[in-house]
Amino acid sequence: MDSPALDGLMLARVQFAANITFHILFPTLSIAMGWALLFFRWRWLRTGGQAWLGAYRFWTKVFALTFALGVVSGLTMSFQFGTNWPGYMEKVGNIAGPLLGYEVLTAFFLEATFLGVMLYGHGRVSERVHLIATFLVAFGTTMSAFWILSLNSWMQTPAGHRIEGGEFFVERWVEVIFNPSFPYRLAHMLLASALTVSFLMAGLSAWQLLRGRANLSTAPVLRFGLTAAALLVPLQIAVGDLHGLNTLEHQPQKIAAMEGVWQTERGAPLLLFAIPDEQARRNRFEIGIPKGASLILRHDRDGEIRGLDDFVGAHPPVAPLFFGFRIMVGIGLLMLMASWTGCWWLRRRGGAVERLPRPLLWLLATMTFSGWIATVAGWYVTEIGRQPFIVFGLLHTAEVASTTPPAHVALTLVLYLTVYGALLLSYIGVLHHMAGKPLELPAERDEHAGIADASPALPTAQVH
Repeated sequence: MDSPALDGLMLARVQFAANITFHILFPTLSIAMGWALLFFRWRWLRTGGQAWLGAYRFWTKVFALTFALGVVSGLTMSFQFGTNWPGYMEKVGNIAGPLLGYEVLTAFFLEATFLGVMLYGHGRVSERVHLIATFLVAFGTTMSAFWILSLNSWMQTPAGHRIEGGEFFVERWVEVIFNPSFPYRLAHMLLASALTVSFLMAGLSAWQLLRGRANLSTAPVLRFGLTAAALLVPLQIAVGDLHGLNTLEHQPQKIAAMEGVWQTERGAPLLLFAIPDEQARRNRFEIGIPKGASLILRHDRDGEIRGLDDFVGAHPPVAPLFFGFRIMVGIGLLMLMASWTGCWWLRRRGGAVERLPRPLLWLLATMTFSGWIATVAGWYVTEIGRQPFIVFGLLHTAEVASTTPPAHVALTLVLYLTVYGALLLSYIGVLHHMAGKPLELPAERDEHAGIADASPALPTAQVH
């Protein structure tokens, strides 16, 4: 392949990476935020506490903004299948097309329809109908993740198909959808979304306390974020371990790149830091735990880990996976420390968030968007780790790329990055502005009109 073609392929990959990086930020929030809204709504109906109603109203606005940006960025991604990757649908369209169509029919329409009820139906429909609408939106976001991750997982661990004339055809839809890595990827992504939302909520609430802009909903939202994170981080670690074992079985070269293992060895060390040198095919400045990688991946200190030298010419670039994996794990451990420390202090202070130490509040505020960083790092590990294949082991990425001149791809890449950068800064700015505004609630008698099966209202001065 000549250099211009190679440059065009790399630019197309970078452009798709830029699009998916921006896009994934918003589904990562909306998937779990829908369920958080359902919890806030349920708590308000159970207790009658205005704090929960305030939390529901504020975060519904955040959800709507997040959903809108997710839709817009998702459309630009779909355009790229035609502009930069026309061969993808030509070869894989019999599988990818229906799965993407199911996502639109069973998830997107559900979210878009009932989001309007969530935003504008309060006081116009019964409380039961409004609660059901919130549930359907949350369910829709999860179904969207189900179908998208099914397709992505199939590209990583293809199953249930046959190949004729270079095209992929479905033989068994059950095997296509529930391919070997799908359950682990789905669970890992759902938990990542929940942790991202937990720290967004805890971080914004901590910022409100630090700036003296706390309102009635700040305390319960902060407690909710810390509690959810403290419970979910250990679960994510367990799911991540299972996901790693599954990847070791189906994509051993990806694991070798993540761990920086060049030669097949027993008792491979767990590298805390190193600088992979792909040209010399070794690591520089290694700092590791002896036999740690074998213990984690094989559950045996002397277990064998296949090295990258077994996959010469068919393994992904090493440095992005090696560092991306450590960024993801490092942020996860920081989340564990911050959430457990926060819950410990809350227990000591009787649940009073205003009595939390200011250094802890600053830490939480700093980690507001930490879930985004961990998610993007993990997504890079997943997607770059599939290279040089677009369908792992069966279809090379270069085979489906367009012949668009590199200059054209570079121009649109610059435009995408400019627009996405502006939108991302605007999104964060809007959240900052919304978090600093006073909480606006209608009269309590209007909000409780029509409640059918709620429990008797409790005093609303303190909601724990």
